[in-house]
Parts: sequence; C-alpha cells; structure tokens
Amino acid sequence: MRYIALGDSITAGELATSPALAYPNLVTCMLRKRGVRSFSEVLAAPGWTSQDLTAAVVENGLAYLRTASVISIWVGGDNLAHAAIGLQNGARTTIVERSIAAYGSSLGRLIGAIRKVSSAQIILCTQYNPFPNTPIAGQGITLLNDATRAVASRTGAAVAPVDAWFAGREAELIAGYRSGTIRDVFTSPIAPVHPNNRGHRVIAEGLLPLVANAHTP
Repeated sequence: MRYIALGDSITAGELATSPALAYPNLVTCMLRKRGVRSFSEVLAAPGWTSQDLTAAVVENGLAYLRTASVISIWVGGDNLAHAAIGLQNGARTTIVERSIAAYGSSLGRLIGAIRKVSSAQIILCTQYNPFPNTPIAGQGITLLNDATRAVASRTGAAVAPVDAWFAGREAELIAGYRSGTIRDVFTSPIAPVHPNNRGHRVIAEGLLPLVANAHTP
C-alpha cells in the first residue's frame, strides 16, 4: 500500500520529536504490524495554505500520484491564520468568509487534479481547535471544517474527523498547550498549535481504519 500525505506543518511533523513519530509514518508502521506491506510519502511544508499545497502538488508533477493507494489531505489552518492576521490589521470580518471560500475552491481544484491521474481513495482531515477557550477561534474552525465536509461530499472524498478526536483533549494532545486561548500565541515560547507525539499517535490511530480500507488502484 502506498500512502501519500499532503498538507502543511502538521503533516510535515512540526514539533513531533522525530519524523518517525509524525502521523504519516505512524500510519504505515501500524499497517505493517497488521501484515500490510506499506510505505508513506509526504509532501507538506510549514505555512502552506490550500493554494500553496495545490500549487506544490501540480508543480511537482502529478505522475507520482498514479500508483497511490490512498491520499490524505490536511490543510487550511494557515488560510484561517492569514484571515486572523488580516482582522488584527483592521480588515473587515468578511475576510474570514472570503478566506474559507478560497480554501474550499482551491481544495476542490486539488482533488480534481488528483482525480485526473489517480483512483486512490482521498481522505480530507478536519482541523482541531487549538484555542477552545477563545470563542471566535471556535467559530472560524467550525466554518473551515464545514467547508472541508462540503468539499468531501461534493467530490466523494472520505472525512477524517480530527476535530472530534481532539475535542476535550487539547491539553493532552497539543504541544505547549497552556490556557487554550489565542493570546497564548503571543506569550508562549512556541505557538501551541501543533500536535505533540501523543497527538500524532491519536491522529494515526484515527486514520488507520480509513487508510486500511482504501482500495489499491
């Protein structure tokens, strides 16, 4: 089984203490323990928005996707972060809706490009909320996840409900978690937004049945 993980800093494994402990590698390790010959490949980078990821996938050439068994996509957090920065700089609140609309559009284009060359199962990951004690953060995350689910419904992709897996467990699963408020970004040595090793394991355990059930093209 060939598993390809596309995404941003979370998929790239930022703040996991080793690349081996990031969720894409953990998924394939779990598959091997089940006797499934498998390996993972990652195309992801910190700071990538859905537009950046789409451009990177297309520019990298789509041929390598042809033999994928399953492809997961986890992106959108940076789209929302850019909108939040815009709000801080005086932009109108409609910037959030515009940003999410652009996210959904580019995510749909990415899936369309993949479908042209690959019959792999596509899994879209929702975004957990690193700031559960800041209401406006929850509102933005909800809108983002609604857009993700709408794209999945429209394109036939599966959904990995990471938001549900992390809900109520943020302090346990997010690296550097403090008060769960957005002000922690400005007062913490590291922005408390990425999964820790335990968080990556929870993600991998949740993705495992979705990946394992994927058909081989």
